Amino acid sequence: MLNEFKAFIARGNVMDLAVGVIIGAAFSKIVDSIVNDLVMPIVGALTGGGFDFSNYFVALSGNVTAPSLAAAREQGAVFAYGNFITVFINFLILAWIIFLMIKGVNRLRATVEKEKIAEAAPPPADVQLLTEIRDLLKSRPAA
Repeated sequence: MLNEFKAFIARGNVMDLAVGVIIGAAFSKIVDSIVNDLVMPIVGALTGGGFDFSNYFVALSGNVTAPSLAAAREQGAVFAYGNFITVFINFLILAWIIFLMIKGVNRLRATVEKEKIAEAAPPPADVQLLTEIRDLLKSRPAA
């Protein structure tokens, strides 16, 4: 059983997946920082007043009178849609970056394929010989 587990872990797919998950988690933190530290302040400045989406909520109880989400949650039930807006913006930015990365990789692959086609193997020896004969016959003066 231990040998089977070692064989499973040693497969390339499992290691690739592990690396992808780790890089994805780190990349998610970068996107969160882009949204929270760069995009949202600009959106707030453009909309006049520098509002913060994280404190947007609708009170589901008459007892909720607090202006902040944290305090409102202590008072009663709230429908906190502001965090969803932030997460949705995170998703859009992440999806856009992944789209650009895949587009770049596809462009690189297409370039490599074109180079492979351009560097195709020379024609077989008999075709080369026939081509040389044809060229010699063309260069002979007419009789």
